[in-house]
Parts: sequence; structure tokens; C-alpha cells
Amino acid sequence: MVLHSLLIMISISFAILILSRGVFGATFTFVNKCEYTVWPGILANAGTPSLDSTGFELPQGSTRTFIAPTGWSGRFWGRTGCKFDESGLGICSTGDCGSGQIECNGAGAAPPATLAEFTLGTVGQDFYDVSLVDGYNLAMVVDASGGSGMCASTGCVTDLNQACPNELKVGDGEACKSACEAFQSAEYCCSGAYNSPAACKPTVYSQMFKAFCPRSYSYAYDDPTSTFTCGGADYTLTFCPSIPSQKSSKDTTPTTTPATPEIGTNGGGSMSSTGIISGSEDVQGGSQFGVVTSGSDMHSGTYSGSGSDPDSDSQAMLTDGSWLAGLAMGGSSRTYSSYDHTLLYASASVILGFL
Repeated sequence: MVLHSLLIMISISFAILILSRGVFGATFTFVNKCEYTVWPGILANAGTPSLDSTGFELPQGSTRTFIAPTGWSGRFWGRTGCKFDESGLGICSTGDCGSGQIECNGAGAAPPATLAEFTLGTVGQDFYDVSLVDGYNLAMVVDASGGSGMCASTGCVTDLNQACPNELKVGDGEACKSACEAFQSAEYCCSGAYNSPAACKPTVYSQMFKAFCPRSYSYAYDDPTSTFTCGGADYTLTFCPSIPSQKSSKDTTPTTTPATPEIGTNGGGSMSSTGIISGSEDVQGGSQFGVVTSGSDMHSGTYSGSGSDPDSDSQAMLTDGSWLAGLAMGGSSRTYSSYDHTLLYASASVILGFL
């Protein structure tokens, strides 16, 4: 009798736990480690409820937490350089959602913007990524806690604004455009005749993004090393993380996941990140999250050749002679064979070792 009662209590507790996860899918905690205020934006995908806010102020050193239900999907990003009056009206230099207010009210980020995209699965499997498909405006890392499965951290700690080629640079370097946004070419946007993984290959620009931020989406079909899965976790999004997270995956081999939900809908003419494949912890060229640099340690320069003309066959080179020139060298200015790809990353790794 006692055993029967105990089993009933355990069953009830387990049912409550399942129902709790069903109603409250995950908590999202935003942390601002930048030396300035960030105004996060939140956009829920069509068919999923909005969270308690669609945009808010996050001062330096502060945190804020939201609860999202199971099945929720959407994206987060950080707006910078914002100026709002006492009534909450204003505009942001990067990541602006066009609402003219602190709240984005269902509007997405104007590119370029670093995006964190989530789908909280109804069968206990969440999918998430950090995407540079719409460009980059600030460093961001996503950490999962309390979940089961791979649950790897992802994101980018590198200040890509310092490494951004002139043809992708916004203003004085407050953001870095994607090649799609800069050149509006089907080849760079993976659209039209290039609307498939087989036709749309990495470009010199996406490979530059990937070298600095190995776990982030660098272009629309960069799935195998960029999308991650976790079951029943809570998530922390950190802006301007000081050091890369050391949390690593339990399996370093990318494996195809049966389900293929859509992770967000990339704005600004860029394609959505689809084709969910669990990410790999195996990264090339140093840090899991990118090259941690500051000030003069970061090399940048101007591309010539194919940069301003996507259809040009000339080689793209960095005029300052930095190690990034290696990414632009080869038989094609935009795509590489697997041998070239491996050689370029190996060369970059060696050079980074001396920096």
C-alpha cells in the first residue's frame, strides 16, 4: 500500500513537471557585459505568442529574464546607439526595428544585426543558433543550462566591426553588412538560381565571418556547424561576453536531426536558417567562438577585386596584407575546393598562433 501511494505521488510529480514544461517552455535571461547600454529587440514568429516585451533597455551590467512557452519560436538581437526621449520615442544606430519606440511591436531588426534564433520544441527538443546571415553589429553568446542532449554554447565573441572590409562597413564601423546586403546579388543571397545548398556555396566574405566566429551562421546554408539542439533548457544571452564559454558538446560529430523546423525568418532580404543539423564543437582556427581581439590586435583592411563587383573574376585581396588575405586567395574569388578550404584554415591557424 505504501509503495502504491509512493508510485502515485511520483507519477503526479512527473506529470506536473511535464505540464510545467508544456506551459513554460524556457526562460531567457539577457546579460549586458558591454561598456554601453544595449536595447534588445524581440520578434516572435507568426503563430507564436509575444513575450512580455518586444524591446527594452538593458543598461551596462544589468540582466533581465523572460519566460517563453513551449512551441515558441522567434529571434532576439541587440540594438546599439539608441536615443529615446522620455516618452520612449527614438531611433537606434544599429539593429533598429523601425517602430520609432523602445518596443519593437512586431517589427524585426534592420540589417546588419547579430541574431539569436530559437524554436522551443513541443517534444522536448529545442533548436537554436546565432546568425550573421543578416550581418553583425555586436558580439553575442548563447548558453544553455539545465537541459539534456548536446546543449552546446554558441555565438561570437569577436568584434567583427574592427575586421570588417570597407565595402561591408557601416558608417565609421558601428556594424558590418553581409555580402548579400551589400551587393544584393543572388549568388551572395542564396536566392534565385542559387536557392539550394548545392548551388549556394561559401563566399570569401562568409568564410571570413566563419573564421572569426566558427559556431555562428555565416551564410544561409551554413547548417552543419551552426545550429544546436537541447532538451528542456533555459538560455542566457550575453552581449559582449568577456571570454568564450567553456561549455562543450557531449558529441563532437555533427549528426542530422530528423525534424527540420524553421529557425526564424531572416529579414533584410536574407534567407531563413533552415535544415536543422546539430552543431559540431570541432572548430578550426582557434577559439570555439572566434578570435578574441581588441584594439590594434585586430587586423582589418580593404578588399579589392571581387568585393565591389560580385561578378568579377579577379582575386579579392586585403590591401593591408593581413592574414585575412589568405581567405581571399585561390582559384576563385568566392568559392573553394575542400582542399583549398582546409589549407586556408590551417594557414590562418598557424598565423593566429603568432599574434
